[in-house]
Amino acid sequence: MAKAPIIPDQDALKRIGTSVREKLMADPDAYQIETDKADLFAIGDFVSEAECKRLCTMIDLVAKPSTLHEEGYDSGFRTSYSGDLDPLDSFVMGLSRRIDDLLGINPVCGEAIQGQRYLPGQEFKPHNDWFYATEGYWPFERKRGGQRSWTAMAFLNDVEEGGETHFTEIGIKIAPKPGVLLVWNNAKPDGSPNEDTIHAGTPVIHGTKYIFTKWYRTRKWT
Repeated sequence: MAKAPIIPDQDALKRIGTSVREKLMADPDAYQIETDKADLFAIGDFVSEAECKRLCTMIDLVAKPSTLHEEGYDSGFRTSYSGDLDPLDSFVMGLSRRIDDLLGINPVCGEAIQGQRYLPGQEFKPHNDWFYATEGYWPFERKRGGQRSWTAMAFLNDVEEGGETHFTEIGIKIAPKPGVLLVWNNAKPDGSPNEDTIHAGTPVIHGTKYIFTKWYRTRKWT
């Protein structure tokens, strides 16, 4: 009988998935989006109007053409502008800690908050946030924190048209609404990668879209 493939960090992903899921389900401010394909929650008004405006300005200051491991900006796969916010900035530190506390994840496992800006025509085609252990980048990612467990993503402004977050396998599109934080588990309950969390940033048709994202690893992120 063939052995089941080894899934890196599976036990940690299962443990973290369970603890965060139970914490969010007990949180009256966390709305569980109805689907049996993934753990997906929304928290309204997580970021205030003033904080959203401040973050948009901060993103403008660090935004550069986005890349994605082996895919460069010119590939057309991810055509937004993005940049990490200063993790030592007191405002960013406070925001990051609020997300840590919401999920109950050890702060050392959290990556730096990344801001993203999408102009008309820009998009992020369907992708997942977890890493493929078969790809050449995996040894590097394994050493600097391992697999990604949960994703937290916040909308920061109204978009005139387009720019939805489309979970293609679940079959839902979530329109940008300022201050809303989306959080989802990138793994299944058994700790294996959940391909149903594949999602896309649909093209912005009119206006500009600002968001930020914070990813969590199974171990200390370095």
